[in-house]
Amino acid sequence: MTDHFTLTLAHIRARIDAAAQFASRDPATVGLLAVSKTFPTEDIRSFYAAGQRAFGENYVQEFTDKVAALADLADLEWHFIGPLQRNKTRSVAASAHWVHAIDRLIIAERLSQQRPNQLPRLNVCIQVNVSGEASKSGVAPEETLELARHVAALPNLNLRGLMCIPEPTRDEAALAAQFEQLHQLQAQLNEQGYALDTLSMGMSSDLEVAVAHGATLVRIGTALFGARPNKMTA
Repeated sequence: MTDHFTLTLAHIRARIDAAAQFASRDPATVGLLAVSKTFPTEDIRSFYAAGQRAFGENYVQEFTDKVAALADLADLEWHFIGPLQRNKTRSVAASAHWVHAIDRLIIAERLSQQRPNQLPRLNVCIQVNVSGEASKSGVAPEETLELARHVAALPNLNLRGLMCIPEPTRDEAALAAQFEQLHQLQAQLNEQGYALDTLSMGMSSDLEVAVAHGATLVRIGTALFGARPNKMTA
């Protein structure tokens, strides 16, 4: 009998594949990041057993605890996707495979300095504030190229792409415009020689719009894990 986790994962993957096909894209070019923040390690193990390998966390202490608790799953791919304070970068630098929310040079510099020498370079994305909301983290679109220039020069980081969190709206046209802005920024950076291959955008409610505008990694939490418990603190 197929269990809940396998069925849920298959349903989300089917949504992603259908969205890619509708956009005349190869479904294999769109990855799935399971956003496991606030959910127990047992759920991660269950999705792992169903075939999921990439998991995203937002809070440093929770991230650190889960990395330790799941150390026996050697091929887990850990993505840190939340905002980082400069005094909390060390454990992320030591354990993450990806960091999605680089929005200040000081954070990138600390991650590079604290990345253990025996590990490969840390994959990073620059977070861009495509909605212009004052409450949102992220570099302004017009400042992205300058930040990318500095981040790409850091020795222990591998600048892979861009990330965004659009404004919460049901207006599909507004979402499309914000996702397309990130897509165009990627194209502009690649024209400058950066060879970015990742657009981290799209969540449970808007993944189809994101995929239509070039997303290569969608961050799915609620549609996989269910309603989120009370937020944990970092």
